[in-house]
Amino acid sequence: MFKTLKTSIRKSSILRTVFDIKRKEKRIEEIEKQIQRQDFWRKQEQAIKISQELADLKKEIRDFIELKKELNDLEGLSREKEDQKEKQIEEKLQILESRVKNKEFQVWFSFERDKDNAILSIYAGAGGIDAQDWATMLLRMYERYCHFKGLKTAILDQSFGEAGGPEGRIGTKTAILEIKGKYAFGFLKKETGVHRLVRISPFSSRSLRHTSFALVEVLPEISEIKQAEINIKPEDLKIDYYRASGPGGQYVNKRETAVRITHLPSGVKVSCQKERLQGLNKNKAMKVLISRLFQKEKEKAEKEIKQFKGKNVSVGWGNQTRSYVLHPYKLVKDLRTGIEKSDVEKVLDGNLDEFIEAEIRQANK
Repeated sequence: MFKTLKTSIRKSSILRTVFDIKRKEKRIEEIEKQIQRQDFWRKQEQAIKISQELADLKKEIRDFIELKKELNDLEGLSREKEDQKEKQIEEKLQILESRVKNKEFQVWFSFERDKDNAILSIYAGAGGIDAQDWATMLLRMYERYCHFKGLKTAILDQSFGEAGGPEGRIGTKTAILEIKGKYAFGFLKKETGVHRLVRISPFSSRSLRHTSFALVEVLPEISEIKQAEINIKPEDLKIDYYRASGPGGQYVNKRETAVRITHLPSGVKVSCQKERLQGLNKNKAMKVLISRLFQKEKEKAEKEIKQFKGKNVSVGWGNQTRSYVLHPYKLVKDLRTGIEKSDVEKVLDGNLDEFIEAEIRQANK
């Protein structure tokens, strides 16, 4: 154990590189000089953004100092070879290694939008009722993953399919999930793609094996500063109001609080029915619309196509990025990174760390 500890502490010397302290300290000096200028607050939105950057940089340096101190304390404890302390050191070391690894991933989030909140959309593809049920399973999987990562989620909109099977299960045609938290987009952006499920269909009277597909699309939620760059004319919008409802048309609201917005020039449609007030649903729908229009602008450049969405593909055979097989064997395989896991249930319960870490590492090679 002590040999492992020494190796880990030696490796921890890369902390300064991971945190890039010299660059951050230099940037702090530059920002503090800007803040001292008399005209700094004339452009309020820009000033707020710069001030937030300063606060984030100072926090990262504090985190570095704290981690370094804890590692030094552990190194001192490791010289006292007592059984009781050995177990205590091992537990603390595991926690510290996890924190260092998280910081390493944050350094790799170099894209401008990686720190932003995310908007994750799921679309049922080929496979009928089975595909709609698969879309519901994926929605739960991502909600669970976000819960484990300390990210907050809210379903902005969900359209339901027809009931099927002996239990009358109702699947999902489309769903939009709002994900809030630092690096939400950075963690989830590579989940964009076609996800394939193979299983014995619960909707088949003859218990036949069925293959289902669903498309996952992850976009950054555009900040108010960036929203100003997206020019949307009021006359280009068609806004419809309707009554929100649950699966199968249940729980229909008496008031028309749900909102659907169509951007006429591009044909992009978004909707939101999460909030009880019409105005709040309209604001959230506009956020999704702006994110999608922002993406369309970026897709004009080939480089941005690869970073955001990839090539346009059909949600069916030959285009899957990850396969989840429940029968005749159990295996989840990511076709981009080669990562495989046999505990499919655990993955579907939100344990996506190994897949997402591999995606991040591959993107930064």
